[in-house]
Amino acid sequence: MKIRTRFAPSPTGYLHIGGARTALFSWLYAKKTGGEFVLRIEDTDRERSTQEAVDAILQGMNWLGLSHDEGPIYQTDRYDRYKEIIQTLLKQGDAYYCNCSRERLDEMREQQMANKQKPKYDGCCREKGLAEADDTVVRFKNPLEGDVVINDHVRGKVVISNQEIDDLIIERSDGNPTYNLTVVVDDWDMNISHVIRGDDHLNNTPRQINILSALGAHIPEYAHVPMINGTDGKKLSKRRDAVSVMQYRDEGYLREAVINYLVRLGWSHGDQEVFSLEEMIEKFDIDDINKSSSSLSVEKLQWLNQHYMKQMTAEQLAEELQFYIQQASLDVSKGPDLVEVMKVYQDRCSTLVELVEDIRYFYEDITEYNAKQAKKQFKGVAKDVLLALKEAYEKLDNWRAEDIHKVVEATVEKLDVGFGKVGQPLRLAVTGHGKSPSIDVTLELLGKQETLNRLTRAIAFISQ
Repeated sequence: MKIRTRFAPSPTGYLHIGGARTALFSWLYAKKTGGEFVLRIEDTDRERSTQEAVDAILQGMNWLGLSHDEGPIYQTDRYDRYKEIIQTLLKQGDAYYCNCSRERLDEMREQQMANKQKPKYDGCCREKGLAEADDTVVRFKNPLEGDVVINDHVRGKVVISNQEIDDLIIERSDGNPTYNLTVVVDDWDMNISHVIRGDDHLNNTPRQINILSALGAHIPEYAHVPMINGTDGKKLSKRRDAVSVMQYRDEGYLREAVINYLVRLGWSHGDQEVFSLEEMIEKFDIDDINKSSSSLSVEKLQWLNQHYMKQMTAEQLAEELQFYIQQASLDVSKGPDLVEVMKVYQDRCSTLVELVEDIRYFYEDITEYNAKQAKKQFKGVAKDVLLALKEAYEKLDNWRAEDIHKVVEATVEKLDVGFGKVGQPLRLAVTGHGKSPSIDVTLELLGKQETLNRLTRAIAFISQ
C-alpha cells in the first residue's frame, strides 16, 4: 500500500506550533518513503470555523514550505458521503437511533460519578429499534467484548478494552456528522496509511478503529506524538509562549530555522542539532519520535536562527530582510548599499527584526540620542574631540576604513586622551545609541557627507 499521510487541522484559529510540528512529521514521512501528503480541512464545526482561520493555516503551511500532494479537501463538501456511511452502519446493525434527553444523560453521568464509575453512555436505546425522529441522534454500536490493540509507532503496544468505550454519537439530532465519524470516512476514502497526530487524540483511536472495522475498511498505522510544553515546562500559553507559526515569522525567524527547531521538538538523530531539509527527509523516522513531551526553548531557536543567518550570503540575507524592512517602514534607498551592510552585520544579530533595528541608523536621520549614553559620552572633552574629528574628516580625500581609523588615532594623539574618549562619543554621534560594528567600517558605510552632518548635529547638541 502506498504511504499516504495527512494533516487535518480544524480552522478555528491560526496554525498552532503543535499542529505545525505534526504537519512537518507527516510531510517528512511521506517524502522519505516516496509517498503522498494530504491536506484536509476539518471544518464541520460551522460555528467556530472561519475562512480567516483557513487562510491563516494555508499561509502558515505555505511559509513553512509544507506543500501538499492532494487538497485542501474540505469536510463540508463531503456531507453526502458521511450520510451514506451512517446509513450503511444503520442497515448493518452497527448503529442505532437514540432519543435520550439531555436531562437523562446528565442525571446518568452524575449518578455514575457519584458511584465512582467512569461516565459513559449506558446503552439505553441500543436494542430499542427506534426510528429516526426530530430528537434522535445516531450512535455507533461499539463491541461489548474484546480489546482494541493499537501498535503505535511512538507509544508501542496500547490495549484498550471495549468495555471502556461507550456508544458514541456519530450523527447529531440536526443531521450533522461528528468528528469521529468524519475522520474515519476521510481516512478510508483517502487511503491514508499512516496517521501521525498529537497524543490528545489517543482516546479517539480505539473508537475510530472499531468504526473502520465495522465498515471492513483498511486500518491505518498510528503514531501519537507527545504534546509540546511551553518555555516553563508547563502547558503552552498564548501569554507566555509564541504558539502561532506566523508569530515566529513576524518575530524575525527564518523558515529554515523554524523547521529545524520544530523537527527537534520530539525527534532526534544522535547528537545532531542542525539539519538541512534534505537531511531531515533522509533521516526522519516515526519510530524515532520521542515518547516524552518536549519544551519550547527561545535560546535554542535563536541559536539556530543565527546559525542559518551566518550561512547565508550577504545577498540572500538582504533579500530575506525585505519583508521586515517594509514592516519597519525603512527606506533603504537612502543610505549605504544593503548588501554591503549585511556583510558587516551578518554575525551580529539573532533575528531579522533585531537586524533591521540595528541598521536603522544608516537609513534614518538621527533626531535624538540615547539619554543614558549622551549623559555619559557627551561630556568633558567630547565637544573638542568631535570638532577635531570633523575638521580632519573634512580634509580626508580617501574615505576608506583604513584612513578613517588613522584619523581617530591621530585625534587620540593630538588631544592626548584615551581611545575611548574619542571612539565612544564618535560612535554615539553617528548612531544615536552607541552600538555599531568597528567605527571605521561604520563611517565608511555611512559616507563622508553624512558623517560630517551627524558630527555637526552632535556638536550643536553638546553646545546647547
